[in-house]
Amino acid sequence: MADVLEGIIAQARTGPDGPAVRDSERELSYGELLEEAAQLGAGLQRAGVGEGDRVALLLPNSVDFVSAALGALWIGAAFVPLAVADPEVRLATIVTDCAAKIVIVPDERDAGAAPPASLGGSPVVAISDLRDEEARAPWVGPSPRVAYMIYTSGTTGTPKGVQIGNRAFGAAIASTSEAIGFSEATRALCVSPFHFDGSYGTLFPTLYRGGLAVMRPQEKLLFLRTFFTTVAEEEITHTTFTPSYLRLLLGSPHISALAHSRLEVIQVGGEALNAADLRSLWSHAPHVRVFNCYGPTETTIAVTHGELTAEIVEGEAVPMGYPHPGVTFYLLDEGGEVIQEPNRAGELYIGGDQLMDGYWRAPALTEEVLRDDVVAGETLYRTGDLVYRDRSGRYVFVDRLDRVIKRRGVRISLVELNETFRSLPHVTEAACTTFDDGGDLGIVAFVVGDSELTVPELRSSALTQLPENMMPNRIELIEALPLNKSNKLDVGALLANAGLAPYRAAPASDRRSPPK
Repeated sequence: MADVLEGIIAQARTGPDGPAVRDSERELSYGELLEEAAQLGAGLQRAGVGEGDRVALLLPNSVDFVSAALGALWIGAAFVPLAVADPEVRLATIVTDCAAKIVIVPDERDAGAAPPASLGGSPVVAISDLRDEEARAPWVGPSPRVAYMIYTSGTTGTPKGVQIGNRAFGAAIASTSEAIGFSEATRALCVSPFHFDGSYGTLFPTLYRGGLAVMRPQEKLLFLRTFFTTVAEEEITHTTFTPSYLRLLLGSPHISALAHSRLEVIQVGGEALNAADLRSLWSHAPHVRVFNCYGPTETTIAVTHGELTAEIVEGEAVPMGYPHPGVTFYLLDEGGEVIQEPNRAGELYIGGDQLMDGYWRAPALTEEVLRDDVVAGETLYRTGDLVYRDRSGRYVFVDRLDRVIKRRGVRISLVELNETFRSLPHVTEAACTTFDDGGDLGIVAFVVGDSELTVPELRSSALTQLPENMMPNRIELIEALPLNKSNKLDVGALLANAGLAPYRAAPASDRRSPPK
């Protein structure tokens, strides 16, 4: 099984002077990157970090983040990325929960203020204080231990640590590198923040195959001119982002610049992708290859990569592709039976090489989602996603099971509502979600459009495509769809800004018992 750090070390041996990572402040070659990782590994050991411990990284997308993450892996520790924009209370909760031995922060001169002495009971150390040009930690070699932990909230409402082992990490990076075609010629722009594991589908395959990973501050990439300028100046060939970020780019007057760029490949993931956005992208940059990737955090970054073409998405459905080698997919119906025939949707269960090691200190929660009672001899992750397999064997995401709702006996997919509203005249973007309508399940459509758009005309246009029993209870016209810190749609902010409360449905375990 591939080991990510071992692969990066191999690249450094064959091309130590090749550029590896670059941000707005500095650049490291492969030789320098591993030298710094060994230095930081020694500094971590002096701070009391050993094999199997956790190292929290409160660092932005930067060369420092990469060298610190590799420094932790170098000595057999796990890195825990933190979102720099998170409130201190949440950061402290995560640091305390994972029992981090240390929290690494930027240098004081970069951060603009002295860091606190501790966070969540763990010492806080500026990264430069861990470097020692005289000390080098020995590499522990390929390790079966946890490589990193990503904290997600999901349906629990509180952060939970997803433990990703080195074997799963290596399998994911090797499969992604092969599927996308990363190479020494790759120059990848890391758009998604590094606390979001989807970003690792660009960063680590680039380093694994000897390319250059380019980073820019997250706040600057939200000013889209920075994205287009970086693509041009750095001669970027590969990048990855969410469909929400793609829609921001498509609305920029600079989008036509992609036609004259060296950009070859875009990976899109983290949310459902729609065909209209793809057609718009290809109208500006027909040479760009687009890969749709899918993978819950619990299955390590991505478990599918499907290259998309105009012919494939002609029928509007955007497939997520085929499972990676070593990954197995099963679709189960409501009775817990495996679905064999194509074009019939069921809940997706995932098995194979990329499964997480479990949730940190949550064995009961782990047991709920890592099931060994579905298919004999296999442990499977229950995704909660409704998926079908088309006649070509590609898998197609339909919706989250908790977003396929029943209202007055009618099954409604919120993704279908989104696509319908986006197709209406004068509409540039739309997002539909549920809200608490006096204790009942209500549906609200948030719509972005031009100055001619009105709610009555919008409702009238929607009724030409939707039956009355699928119409949202409310339609809200807004200026823009907000994104969260992972560049995904911020549904909570949408509801709060409209003065609406989320609808609290019965827990999934009450609506449908697990298959036996």
